[in-house]
Amino acid sequence: MLFITDGWQHCSGFRSSHHHQRPHIVFIMADDLGWNDVGFHGSNQIPTPNIDALAYSGIILNQYYVTAICTPSRSALMTGKHPVHTGMQHTVLYGAEPRGLPLTEKLLPEYLKELGYMTHIVGKWHLGSYRKEYTPTYRGFDSHLGYWTGHHDYNDHTAVESPYWGLDMRRGLEPAWDLHGQYSTDVFTKEAVRLIKAHNASKPLFLYLAHAAVHSGNPYNPLPAPDEAVAKFGAITDYNRRRFAGVLQKLDESVGIVVQALQNAGILQDSIVVFTTDNGGPAAGFNINAASNWPLRGVKNTLWEGGVRGAGLLWSPLIARPGRVSTQLIHITDWLPTLYAAAGGDVEYLGDIDGINAWEALSENFPSNRTSVLHNIDDIYGNAALTTGNWKILKGTTYGGVWDGWYGPSGRGDSQEQRYDLYQVMASPAGRAVARAGTALTPTTIQALRNEAEVTCDSVSPHAQAARAECKPLIAPCLFNIRNDPCEQNNLADMYPEILHLLEMSIREINATVVPPSNLAWDPRADPRFWDHTWTNFGDYSILSNAVS
Repeated sequence: MLFITDGWQHCSGFRSSHHHQRPHIVFIMADDLGWNDVGFHGSNQIPTPNIDALAYSGIILNQYYVTAICTPSRSALMTGKHPVHTGMQHTVLYGAEPRGLPLTEKLLPEYLKELGYMTHIVGKWHLGSYRKEYTPTYRGFDSHLGYWTGHHDYNDHTAVESPYWGLDMRRGLEPAWDLHGQYSTDVFTKEAVRLIKAHNASKPLFLYLAHAAVHSGNPYNPLPAPDEAVAKFGAITDYNRRRFAGVLQKLDESVGIVVQALQNAGILQDSIVVFTTDNGGPAAGFNINAASNWPLRGVKNTLWEGGVRGAGLLWSPLIARPGRVSTQLIHITDWLPTLYAAAGGDVEYLGDIDGINAWEALSENFPSNRTSVLHNIDDIYGNAALTTGNWKILKGTTYGGVWDGWYGPSGRGDSQEQRYDLYQVMASPAGRAVARAGTALTPTTIQALRNEAEVTCDSVSPHAQAARAECKPLIAPCLFNIRNDPCEQNNLADMYPEILHLLEMSIREINATVVPPSNLAWDPRADPRFWDHTWTNFGDYSILSNAVS
């Protein structure tokens, strides 16, 4: 029987020069970042030197999977459970829905608090806010500065869920009107730095920095970036991609500032830093955005590799064998047990979850106990996908197949003058900070790891391309050898019917354990105009019925 959880892997603890102290954990989540939007996967177009410096001096997670869209990924991170087991598997949670991540679930910050951690979230929540009990400071976090819904404008901090529109920026439960006009990426960076500076290093820190970037903003300003940031990318001829580059440049800058703050506070050498996207990128105008998953297939909210294979890395001086590209199969549900184990917790205490502890496998470069990843089962969309070993099955698709192609840009740039600057990576704030923490980089190391981490698809003649079996998932299930064919070009369902049948059986067995999706109709009480034009925990209040009629 193939199942989501492949077993437990135990770890005796972590490596540190201070054995009495648990590691500080900084988890940075980008929103909607594409596979090919980072330099360490081969793109020259938009420099990401700070993110790349962490990647090359840590571990590049090249077989790392997230879910296809925001809320499911964040629920998986926080619970260690696949969204199909918490009812969070179908699309996103809207601010007007009277639901949230079930209160019966114990979350990552709650587990870490039991180990003595101070816990903070900065940025996006997106796991429920209609009652205060669903908001971050009631679910294990000591503080929250950020927003509750799926996106907001980076300058005025309002969120549009048409026809509703209101402020979505909070300190705890209180609206943060005073931040109006301040760029969200800068706001969140400053708050993260403030928390790091103020932290008593005798206690372990868990900082979850969940950026708005590079998610599109409201429709009237979908790719907001400061003019000076956009102006750096004149070589990018596509207007939307150029603006996207400005948003991404500010995100990379934030990573450098935060890593530098950890170094200045004297705690970087005892820290674990994770950087990850929440899902694949919305490319080619999808979601009014301009990300790139090239050469992977599909976009955000599809189960193709471009929707679920995530850009991610793990950095820490506590890693036994840093500076490499990981080929271990890793899923976003694995972060809870992995970080809990790295913090010295006993993963048996976590009970029946889908994630596995990958700390020792990643740190020591041992084989992982994970052999399969369920990408999703969504009976509303009518799609499902599962990877087991080298094989991936895909059944059905979203959007009637309109977004099932390959979308650029390739990231190689618009001119021959664009080159990857190895020395910019080394000289970046993050590059300098990690060098002082004992994980210095060299041009040779950077180039070798970059070549290894880049996914390329074979260039074939038109005749050979025509001979490949096309995948039409709305007609019949497709089968790919995902190790040999990461770009999902050659459907092998007719060639290997026995493997296809086994994977279909596995999906049926998993489906017998699925919790129905918890999506609910929008509640008119949520309309921000009833609450001083703010998104609020409307379920905690009663208003006259004629006010919403």
